[in-house]
Amino acid sequence: MKSLLSSLVLLALAAPAAQAQAPRVGFSLNLAFPTGDFSSKTYPGLSSPVYRSEATQRENYDLGLGGQLTVSFPVDPKLAIRLNLGGQVTDGHNTAYGFEDKNLRHSMFSVGGELQIFTQSAYRHRGLYFLAGLSADFERFEYSYGDPGWDYTESERKSRLGGTIGIGHTFGYDAGTRFTLEVAYHTTLTGKDAAQFEPPATDFVKVGFGWVF
Repeated sequence: MKSLLSSLVLLALAAPAAQAQAPRVGFSLNLAFPTGDFSSKTYPGLSSPVYRSEATQRENYDLGLGGQLTVSFPVDPKLAIRLNLGGQVTDGHNTAYGFEDKNLRHSMFSVGGELQIFTQSAYRHRGLYFLAGLSADFERFEYSYGDPGWDYTESERKSRLGGTIGIGHTFGYDAGTRFTLEVAYHTTLTGKDAAQFEPPATDFVKVGFGWVF
């Protein structure tokens, strides 16, 4: 994790020197659609005091909300290095027959670096582009019972390496405000071994709408 952060800092320092081009700053609001075990996962049964049998636990996370700040450094007419700061929150529930429902909340702050390949112009941040990169994900899993007033009584923190791949498009002209629409898939690459009692991978499809300057 430390080596990844060091690499991101080096990218930030080296990118502006690579080309005398102004960086493009962007901001977006994101929707996160959980997939895989992050969307729904069933755990082994618990001894139910009501049904006197094994009651399996089912954990579900709903739609997440977040935002991100990006700085895109053009290094070639069609290539840019983008630094990314983002965060999101996703709520969910853990249910098991004969037990009180458990409220869940997952929050994640990410520091990442990505390559952007443009079909038109990286210098002007114009047109269709593809992206791929890595991120340091700082996650927090919280749990509570009863009325979900977000007064969580239990929590677990986890730092993991994530990977992202996606596609986006910048709308508008060189002058004035320009808008971006981006769809990307995020997956957890490390720290997801169930045998080591680690949480499932935080996999989701992110849809973002934003602005670039």
